Amino acid sequence: MEISLPTVLLRPGTAERVIAGHPWIYAGSVLRLTAPAADGALVQIKDHRQRFLGVGFYNAKSKIQVRVIAPERVEVNSGFFAERIRTALDERQRHLPKATSFRVINAESDFLSGLIVDKYGDVLVVQISSLGMDQRKAMIVEALQSIFSPRAILERSEASFRKFEGLPESNGILSGALEGPVHIELNGLKFEVDILGGHKTGLYLDQQQNYQKVASLIRGGQVLDCFSFMGGFALHCARAGADHVHGLEQSADAVAAAGRQAQANALEGKCSFETANVFDWLKAQTAVQPHEKVVPRFDAIILDPPSFTRTRAAVDDAMRGYKEIHLRALKLLKTGGTLATFCCSHHVDAPLFQDIISEAAFDARRILRRVAVFSQSPDHPVLPAVPETEYLKGFAFEVAR
Repeated sequence: MEISLPTVLLRPGTAERVIAGHPWIYAGSVLRLTAPAADGALVQIKDHRQRFLGVGFYNAKSKIQVRVIAPERVEVNSGFFAERIRTALDERQRHLPKATSFRVINAESDFLSGLIVDKYGDVLVVQISSLGMDQRKAMIVEALQSIFSPRAILERSEASFRKFEGLPESNGILSGALEGPVHIELNGLKFEVDILGGHKTGLYLDQQQNYQKVASLIRGGQVLDCFSFMGGFALHCARAGADHVHGLEQSADAVAAAGRQAQANALEGKCSFETANVFDWLKAQTAVQPHEKVVPRFDAIILDPPSFTRTRAAVDDAMRGYKEIHLRALKLLKTGGTLATFCCSHHVDAPLFQDIISEAAFDARRILRRVAVFSQSPDHPVLPAVPETEYLKGFAFEVAR
């Protein structure tokens, strides 16, 4: 136990955010330190009247100078991490009792800012984006081993997440051994996950429940799955009864993997995947001569693009992108057809996202009936006190006319 911790005193009017539960303390909120603190060290936090608020990891190089980890004094060791991980695991097992692959730790959502842990069957993937967590990597690995006894623990900590903390990229095997893809099941479907070389930590686990929810809306017919990645929505819709699902994805590697997964699930006859830029593809399919109309071809269209903006300043550009794909998708959707659409940008909230869709529907001269609202799977918990934890939102609409 660190007996005498350096103290970070906060400026007047900035403590309320910490008391409410937000773990980030920006440099502008810090009044002063009572003693020098090493970057990554555990510090205690007090308001300007010296009232204790909690403890956290300090980093003078980051805009987020303190990441709060507890409202009380704690000893940060492998036992501390084991307790937090077990608590998070209990939540996952309560909300996703049949899942064998899911997000175990979702950073701020599980009071471990800067740490993500994903579970793919018997393999764990760690992503660390803060200096305090990085310095305690060995403790984290020890805790994970004690709880899961995994075949392997890998790290996929990419530079884009770590540069703000002054950390370099860090990828590799932390324990155990792994060769080739990991084979898992999601909702009873087989998937292969390239953890060593694939995108992010391997798969989009935050859509695990939405795959099934969207598939339940499919009533046969032709389905277009835009930004299909490794075929999550496509395979679920094909299994649910779609006559055929065509997936569009810019990554040739992901398209190849989706094809293999369709074959592994005996769905290759009902799925096709194409390497394409979705914007260009939709534009080509909706190009007509003056006074001609686009002939709708699809009974359902799924739009699940990557984030169009990671900053608030770029929201206007993102809105134009979202409107463009919705306008063209709606032109290709039959009357009575279903549009399932998602946005994973924190800076575009659900009301704004729905407004964009409504504007696209107006321009396409289509009237929509909303039939479902989607959020991220419960292994990506949302804390209202930490708005950044809520990023994925989605809707399903039927084309009324």
